[in-house]
Parts: sequence; structure tokens; C-alpha cells
Amino acid sequence: MLKNLVIIAFIITLTALNAQAEDIGNKVNEKEYPAAESVLPQNSSKADFIIEGSVEKNVDMTLEKCIELALGNNPQINAAFHDILASDARIKQVWSNYFPQVSWQTGYTRIRQLQLSDALGKNLTFNYYILGQVTLQQMLYDFGVTQNQATIKRLDYEAYKTTLGATINDVIYQTKDAYYNLLYAFENKRVAEDTVNKFEMFYNQAKAFYEIGMNPKVDVTIAEVNLSNAKLQLIQADNAVNLAVAKLNNVMGVPFIDKYNVQERLKYQPVDISFNQSIDIARDARPELKLAELKVESANQTLKLVKKSYFPTLSIEGQLQLGGKSWTSNHGYNIGGYLNFPTVNGMLIKNEIQEARYLYDKEIANAKNTQNAIYLEIQNAYLTLEEKKNQMPVAMLGVKQAKENYELSYGRYRVGEANPTELKDAQINYQQAQLSYYNALYQYNSAKAALEKAIGKNIAADQNDIVELGK
Repeated sequence: MLKNLVIIAFIITLTALNAQAEDIGNKVNEKEYPAAESVLPQNSSKADFIIEGSVEKNVDMTLEKCIELALGNNPQINAAFHDILASDARIKQVWSNYFPQVSWQTGYTRIRQLQLSDALGKNLTFNYYILGQVTLQQMLYDFGVTQNQATIKRLDYEAYKTTLGATINDVIYQTKDAYYNLLYAFENKRVAEDTVNKFEMFYNQAKAFYEIGMNPKVDVTIAEVNLSNAKLQLIQADNAVNLAVAKLNNVMGVPFIDKYNVQERLKYQPVDISFNQSIDIARDARPELKLAELKVESANQTLKLVKKSYFPTLSIEGQLQLGGKSWTSNHGYNIGGYLNFPTVNGMLIKNEIQEARYLYDKEIANAKNTQNAIYLEIQNAYLTLEEKKNQMPVAMLGVKQAKENYELSYGRYRVGEANPTELKDAQINYQQAQLSYYNALYQYNSAKAALEKAIGKNIAADQNDIVELGK
């Protein structure tokens, strides 16, 4: 009896649908199937994504906060900062040459004079005591050697400061790329979840058709396979999110950070900057260019220093002694000024000067190579950004077209006009179109971050302004 009622109800429904057969598969029901634009990412600053952490506390996370965490916790930045402190200490070590040197000595010596003992026929033995011997030495002038050494150390100090800027630039890029990759992983997971829901709906539809005898068992089997594949993709997408979280946390230097909520989604913000403008900005802002100039100047100072290898050192020295036959029996002193010439090896000094000159020429060539490499990096980043920018309208159109095709196929399937293979193909195409769109979004944002790294400045997409990295 119940089966007959189900058949009667289905016949009534089918009759009503046939009355509108002319619209089936050709006209989209906007109430039941939203417009294609609704599948595109919304520019909302609030998202419901939650990253599972090690504790139950939640904090809100944005790209700006991720960069702040990276600047404060990334070990590369910490190491580069301590290089600066160590370099500053080395400058002071060089200037210590102009500070007085004080030494103190005490001891006991027993002496037997061999020659006098033989000549006089006596065993002449002496005890010599030193209660204290204080020596004070002061270098007065070394004809510019210390100044050159201090200049080299100061250039090293500036180089380490510039290296810190380059490290910060690189860490910020890594943080941005990892953050965009996390948002991309979230979008993939969202698409995978939506796909599972759709294939589950297809399975229920196929099962209902089979139970009333409208479709064969193979349709149910196909729907089951499609659902299983969709669940497998969801598992992979969920794991990709966890991997993206781990990568971002590692870049920020906080692998055991508390659970946090991601407050943003991938979005497209066009930027307008010319290639020539990028080059001009990089000349002033790119740390590696300044570092190359510092290395050239350091090599020049080293050449000047080597040329002074034969210069003397002017110094004074004073010494006070207390001792003698007993610990306090006598005292003595000496004081004098000295002009100390180093041991000169003409061939050695000549070849040291040649080596320093060749190294100076090498640094000039390296600076030119660095300039060329940065130019190529900017060129690659700029052209890549232009490519990704041009892909965005195509990717957006692909999503809209794939969704419309899916809606039409689903409408046809509901009334028995389409087979499961057609519906599956439409759904897969729709899924791939969404993934391609989000991938294009990720690549665009990543390319934008790469260009910012290449020029050494942030590009504010809303005003097309240029601001310093990390600010």
C-alpha cells in the first residue's frame, strides 16, 4: 500500500514537472540556485576559520599580526640583530689600541753563574726576588693603521645593519606567502566540503530514483563512488590546512602558538605600479644594493691598510720594580719612548697589496652582479604579477560559467533528463573552476609579495602608495 502511495505521489510530481518541461534545463531558478557571483570570495574582514592549536585559548589573527609576530620571534632576525651587537663590540676592540696597557708580574729566580764560578773557583749562587713589576705601555700613534682598522669594522657594522634589513625583508615575504597559502588551503577545504555536500545530495537523489524504479542500481553505485572520492579530497584538503598552519607558525618563529582565528580571506586588490617606478624604488630601498656598496668600500679600506704594513708605531713605556736580594730590599724603574718598526718582508707586503687590490676589483664586479641580479628579480616579479593580474578576470568568468553549467545539469538530473555522468562532469568542472580561481588569487597575492620583496617596500593596493616593509 505504502509503495503504491509513493508511486502515485511521484506520478503527480512528474506530471507537474512535465507541464513546465519547456523551461527545464534551459532556465535557472534563481530562488533555488543563487546567481553565479555568489560563489566568488567576499571581501569580508571576518571569517569563521579556526586553526586548532595546543591550548583552548583563541586569538584573532590577521596578516598584520602575523608580520608583527614574525618580526618579534623569527630566529633569523634575532641572529642578524646580535651580529650587529657583536660588530659594534669589534669596533671598540680596535679603538682599544689607544688605551694604556698595564701588566703586573711577581716571581722568584735562583741563578748560578757558570763562567764566574769556574774563573773564581767558587760556587756563585744568587737568589733574585720580584715582589712586583708593574709595566705601563701607551701607544701614541701608528700612522693611521688603527683608523683604517676602525673604518673597516665600522663598515662591517653598517653591513650587518643592512643585512638585518634584508633579513626582515625576506622574513616578511615568507610570512606573507605562508599566510596567503593558508588562506588558499582554507578555500580549498571549503570547496571540498561543498563538493561532499553536493555529492551526498546526488547520492540521496539517485537512491530515491532507484527505490521508485526510475533509475538503475548503477546510478546509485556511481553516486557512491563520487561521494567517496569527494570525502577523500576533503581529508586531503583538511591535512593541507594543518600543513599550512605549521608552515606559517614556523616562519613566524612560534611553532607552539595558541589556537587562533583567521580574520581574512583571499581577495583581489589590484595595484598600479610601473616597471621603471619599481626600479627607482629599489635603488633606494633594496638592502642588498647598499650592502654591495659597503663591501666595495670595505675592500678599498683593506687595500689602504695593507699598504701601511711597513709603518712604525710610536709609543711610550714605563716600568716599576720592587725586589732584589729579598722581597723588598730594592726598587728600580725605567721609562722611555719607542718608535717600533715592524719586520719588513718586501715580497710578502708586495703580494699582500696585490691580493688586496684584486679583492677590491672583485667586490666591484660583485656589486655589479648584485645590481644585475636585483634588476632581473624585479623584472621577473613584475612580469609575474602582470601575468597573474591578467588571469583574474578569466578565472572569475570560468567560475561563473561552470556554476551555470552545473545548475542546468542539476536541474535536468532532478527531472530525469540527465544521467549521473553528465552531472558528475558538471560538478567536477565547477569544483575545478573554483580551485583554479582560488589558486589564481593565491598566486596573484604571492606575486605581489614577491614584487614588494624585490623593491624593498610595501605596496598599499588601495592608495597605490609605497611604504617601508614592516611598517
